[in-house]
Amino acid sequence: MNSNSKRSLILAAASTVVKQNGIEKLTLEAVAAEAGVSKGGLLHHFPNKDALIQSMVSGITSDFAADVQKRADQDTRIQGKWSRAYLQSTVDADKDGQDMNVALNAALFTNGVLLDELREQYSVWQQNIENDGIDPVMSSIVRLAVDGLWLSEVFGIGEIGDEMRGKVIHKLLEMID
Repeated sequence: MNSNSKRSLILAAASTVVKQNGIEKLTLEAVAAEAGVSKGGLLHHFPNKDALIQSMVSGITSDFAADVQKRADQDTRIQGKWSRAYLQSTVDADKDGQDMNVALNAALFTNGVLLDELREQYSVWQQNIENDGIDPVMSSIVRLAVDGLWLSEVFGIGEIGDEMRGKVIHKLLEMID
């Protein structure tokens, strides 16, 4: 198994530990056991827990950023393409974004500084959304609304049914078009 495969295995194991046992049980020992590697093998790739969580956050941030970029690049309309791309990426990540939620919660619970890379990326997204060829207030409202939808589902607070969720997403898209 090559080094990248081993890193991916360890990152997946970290996510599994959090999903099955909770963030407070995320230890290097638990991750090594879940990944089927020695603690020394894990430490070769991640010298400490912060480095492991940082890599989790970095991976989901770059994957999500690439998805937003791809959608924006494929959008043939000039106006609103960043807002649509961000909305669609967020909505789609919501469907199977448990690894994203795990990584972000682990970072927030352990060391909020580990979210700095994501904070920087959000600044880029917000800048693109504000300069999207549509009213920057409207595009910002759409971003904040879709973030609120996502966070309500992450934390299971104030969730709405599938039918209403679909209507909300449809209305947000109308606000951009």
